[in-house]
Amino acid sequence: MALSVQPVGSQAAGHGRSDGLCHPQSSGQRGQVVEGASPLRCRRDWHQEGLSKQTSGKSARCSYNGRTMPETHLLTPKYRRVLLKLSGEALGYGGSRLGINLDEVRHIAVQLQRVHQRGVQLAVVVGGGNLLRGAQFTAGGETIKPATAHYMGMLATVMNGLALQDTLEALGLETRLLSAIRMETVAEPFIRRRALRHLEKGRIVILAAGTGNPFVTTDTAAALRGTELEVDIVLKATRVDGVYTADPELDPNAVKYDHLTYEQVIREGLRVMDIGAFEMCRQARLPILIFNYKHEGAIERAIAGHRIGTLISA
Repeated sequence: MALSVQPVGSQAAGHGRSDGLCHPQSSGQRGQVVEGASPLRCRRDWHQEGLSKQTSGKSARCSYNGRTMPETHLLTPKYRRVLLKLSGEALGYGGSRLGINLDEVRHIAVQLQRVHQRGVQLAVVVGGGNLLRGAQFTAGGETIKPATAHYMGMLATVMNGLALQDTLEALGLETRLLSAIRMETVAEPFIRRRALRHLEKGRIVILAAGTGNPFVTTDTAAALRGTELEVDIVLKATRVDGVYTADPELDPNAVKYDHLTYEQVIREGLRVMDIGAFEMCRQARLPILIFNYKHEGAIERAIAGHRIGTLISA
């Protein structure tokens, strides 16, 4: 498969390089192909994964395995260090079926691979709802105490973390699994300075077991770790396209917000994540992006700063 680059927009010919790689902008408008810019290491891997470059007139588009990915002719990262919050459902089958869906795990891992190859430092908080939810043990009686059920849910996140870790490493990436509950046989304990060092060395850091405390959600873990690791943004991957004025499945007139301030979320009583997690992000002035990870290339586009989902900031 030939990989070619042609000028974008009104730029004159001659900016393309003959090495078959795309080059990020060093000046001028976003999406410009500039002579002498450092190549994006991912292009060779895109070629191997079946990602082809297509140009037509003054615009360009990419297709991945034959599927068009709009606005992805240059996915230059906007953020240097990000925290991605993945629910357990993102790694599962959906519905009432429990388990780890390896196809879903790989779909996410391939996107993380391409983002990582662009130099982004990645931390990932994983949930465990695809394997176990604490509420299922407390609904029918007091045999299992609520705190115990929450600890069981934390252990489920470690299993998801192990699955994601092995999938990423099968793609040639270096990772570290850090757990808030000590279990050195399978994961390193979470130590803030160690986690920062892993990120600086280019390792993908997978954060499991929530905060290590019961009665706290993995949303709160994402907000806490994002603040501790000084990330530029928290990306909350969901199955909906963003934050709406009402439930879009119940109200056909519901309107999606493109951008919200922290104050708007509070004033309008909108649910973006649990209130403790949201308040932590608000106090730290840590932006949150709620987006649908199911769309092709959504994680890459989110990190590139494309207008997807709902951005919540000051």
